[in-house]
Amino acid sequence: MPAKKNKARKKLLGVGLDAKDDHVRITTGENFKLVGGSEETHGVMQEKAVKMNEHLKRRGKTLETVTREEFHEIADRLGMPLADQQAPRNN
Repeated sequence: MPAKKNKARKKLLGVGLDAKDDHVRITTGENFKLVGGSEETHGVMQEKAVKMNEHLKRRGKTLETVTREEFHEIADRLGMPLADQQAPRNN
């Protein structure tokens, strides 16, 4: 049987850096992976990642099909800070 090709999929990556306890928080969901953060921060990341998926589904899009502009519009609406907001947007 031929080996399956491992198709790379886009995912949101959330990283929280404000944890003061030694608890390691990791959440994996549809289209996202979240690591770290305080209990509050991690919860906020979970909520925003789920809401991002809801917005994408309402538009009939996925992370693979949404345009950069649409993604940034949704992220802005959700108050989701993005690592590439300062980077030039070359499509």
